[in-house]
Amino acid sequence: MVKYENKNKRQVRYMALLQEWRDMAYSQQADRAQLQKFWTEYFLIEKGIYEKLLSNPNEVVKGTVKELAEKFDVELMSMVGFLDGINDSLKIQNPIEEMDENTEVNLGYDLETLYKNMVDAKADWLYELPQWNSIFSEEKRKELYLEQKKSGTVVKGPKIGRNDPCPCGSGKKYKHCCGRK
Repeated sequence: MVKYENKNKRQVRYMALLQEWRDMAYSQQADRAQLQKFWTEYFLIEKGIYEKLLSNPNEVVKGTVKELAEKFDVELMSMVGFLDGINDSLKIQNPIEEMDENTEVNLGYDLETLYKNMVDAKADWLYELPQWNSIFSEEKRKELYLEQKKSGTVVKGPKIGRNDPCPCGSGKKYKHCCGRK
């Protein structure tokens, strides 16, 4: 989203930070090696932020995007990427589509949702962080892990035979009721 604002009779252009981040992170112009390097560096930054956040899991971190970038000692664009990644795990999502560096955001995340989202993203460098050991027991982590893995599994019901009673409850055979073609 691009916003235009008239200040002192000149146009000042603002681009939503999220779009800028996505253009950079998913660039079609960058070659594979550049993108690999970009994501490797970003994942290390992300891991560092999560290590700090999970060290004090009950603290709700708040501030502007710029203030959080300074707090975690990362570049503004890295914080935007982090906010994009954590948004689905927050109790109240941030307005990431329209945010600029002065947008107030909060990192009030749900621990179980965060853990499951890390599992879903196959981010083992995050869901295996040692900080989780003091948050959830090993049994609880296994339970959350399996719960998340099973959520993507399609389970078929038992096959209904042609001569079985119809599951709709009509009393007819399946082939003479709902099984008709």
